[in-house]
Amino acid sequence: MPRQKTPEGVERFPVRSTGAALTSLTALAAMSLFAGPAVAEPAAGPCALSRSSAHHSVGLDTWNAAYPRPERTLDAVMIFLSFPDSRPTLEPRDLAADHFPATSRFFHQASYGKFRLKAHPRQTWTTMPKPSTTYGIKRDWAPEKRAAYLRDALATADRSVDFSRYDIVYFVADPDAPGVDSDATKVVNLDRPLRADGTDLRRIVTVFEQHPPDRNVLAHETGHVFDLADLYHRPEDGKGDWDTYVGDWDVMGSQFGMAPDLFAWHKWKLGWLDHRQVACVRGGGASMHTLEPLGAAPVRGGTGGTRLAVVRTGEDSAIAIEARGAVGNDESTCTEGVLIYRVRSRTESGGGPVEVVDTHPDTEACWKESVFPPLADAPLGVGESYTVPGERTRIEVADRTRSGAYTVKITT
Repeated sequence: MPRQKTPEGVERFPVRSTGAALTSLTALAAMSLFAGPAVAEPAAGPCALSRSSAHHSVGLDTWNAAYPRPERTLDAVMIFLSFPDSRPTLEPRDLAADHFPATSRFFHQASYGKFRLKAHPRQTWTTMPKPSTTYGIKRDWAPEKRAAYLRDALATADRSVDFSRYDIVYFVADPDAPGVDSDATKVVNLDRPLRADGTDLRRIVTVFEQHPPDRNVLAHETGHVFDLADLYHRPEDGKGDWDTYVGDWDVMGSQFGMAPDLFAWHKWKLGWLDHRQVACVRGGGASMHTLEPLGAAPVRGGTGGTRLAVVRTGEDSAIAIEARGAVGNDESTCTEGVLIYRVRSRTESGGGPVEVVDTHPDTEACWKESVFPPLADAPLGVGESYTVPGERTRIEVADRTRSGAYTVKITT
């Protein structure tokens, strides 16, 4: 079974500047970030759940301005860290090629060309002042040792890197160093930003991947930089299935997924879908909708068609309905159809803020490829219908057009 990652964003250190980091990168903060400053989204509409104080809330009526919004070109610096106890066998360009251009391509396709992630990999190794074994790098990392690692990396890199030029920072460790644990890859959130070169650094991606790395791992971690939640389930004892919430259906659930494109709900939150592409379904009747496959690029000059239908079920809950096909980031999917999932805006990252509804609970699919076969056949096919348990919402798939869109009847 593929190795799993721990939930991102549980360590946040109260630091004020690069100089202050030398002495104050030590405290472990609480699990959830503060709600953060809001940027209004007046066109979100009545089906947009309110953003809550939950860490990485999936609510999208406002944007948390503490995070960069991926609606333009964002520049990312990749800094490659070596250690005195190991001589690198790879060149920085080899590790950069592990992640780019693949990560940029993922976001370009997911955003329908609205966002560009531009990587700026450094060409040389930056040598850390201490051996790799000193930092105790591992999955559940002691906060004081993670603080020491981040402190040393920032202090060393700041001698040659102008952080004011970049929106995102990736620290990439030499994968062959004896103290590097590939399970430790994570985003570090800062309660109070680091100050370097006149720039606030609010979060840093620490990468400890093997060579070659896990597929789509940097897309997953970069999603956290944009305030996206972990969608996998971490068993309390570390054993059992991690992918019971969403299976293969979003990279924030599993970087190994067959259909890793971001949910339409995420694309709405990030600004890649607008109100014209989201159908808000009111209660008390039936309505017909044509849902374009989520991964399909919009026709030139068009809006892209409806990509998401939403039924509001409560103050902080909704049912989302979208079409998934073998196109774009989902080209490797082994099933196609209309996917249904629950959304809860007050649920923390890692606690199941999104859960895919299994419309075929008695069957499984794609045993050789799927991260969680029970959800691999979750979508409804043409001629099938399903009533969401505990709700009055019924979804019927009436037809599929020649272009691949699905005609769906929703009754509430």
